[in-house]
Amino acid sequence: MYSLPLALALSLTLSVSAPLSPAVAAATVPERPAVQAREAAAPEVPGISPSSPEGAPVTYELRLPVLMYHHVVQDWQACNEMTVTVGRLEQDLQWLAENGYHTVLPRELAAGEPLPEKPILLTFDDGYRSNYDLAYPLLQQYGAKAVIAVMVYMQDNPGGNFLTWDMCREMTASGLVEIGSHGYAIHNLDGRMGNFVPGQANGVQRRKGESDSDFQCRVLEDLRYSFERIARETGVPPSYFAYPFGKTDPDADAYLESLFPVTAVTGPGTHSANLSKGLHQLPRFTVTMERPPWALLRNP
Repeated sequence: MYSLPLALALSLTLSVSAPLSPAVAAATVPERPAVQAREAAAPEVPGISPSSPEGAPVTYELRLPVLMYHHVVQDWQACNEMTVTVGRLEQDLQWLAENGYHTVLPRELAAGEPLPEKPILLTFDDGYRSNYDLAYPLLQQYGAKAVIAVMVYMQDNPGGNFLTWDMCREMTASGLVEIGSHGYAIHNLDGRMGNFVPGQANGVQRRKGESDSDFQCRVLEDLRYSFERIARETGVPPSYFAYPFGKTDPDADAYLESLFPVTAVTGPGTHSANLSKGLHQLPRFTVTMERPPWALLRNP
């Protein structure tokens, strides 16, 4: 088994003995060749308007497939459950376009904007630098939109393996990418090196016996700070939150829903999200080399 890319990347930027100490400076970002966007105009697609009354939480009478990616690697590199190659990602985007799917952003859902027929939401978790180096040029090439949920501590303490704020700002300005939150350091960014540990409180989960004040300081303040940092650095308040490890908690859910109009979990990934039930805790399909979109999108 290959080790998780998150643990590998964090091992170069976080100290186990002092996990939240400042990381080494980010490597210089090389100039990337410009990518030509497709010139063909997008076809006119009938819009699907929200079904919710004015002032009520937004709902739509349709299902929305939500695809989850993490890290992107070169075609010659080995993959695990959290990685796809850049060649496969391009195949995915080409297949979605050829089969009539139209990418949307969380902020468009939250605003109640009319959606195209066959909408789909592309999500990337963790905020790897590969999302900029490898995925972003493909989004430009195909005119596809995606949301990237970042672990904000990694932007404030860059170490070369994760997105920088400059990268986030550039992608935000393109209109193709929305920067969402994956928490500040709540993604087990401590001695656990970002990994899920069975039997422990992972992500936003409350620890056994944890007091309200301790939970407020440890979890809710982390979530609030992630929101504020993204809004300050990108100039756009984030509308999307991806639960670390897909784990929810009743004591965090209401607070998260007050901050982020759209939230997503990891699974179960067997059906598209039912937007008639609202825009929170949307299930996602996990895309891997063995589970491409054309295999996942069989269920309504």
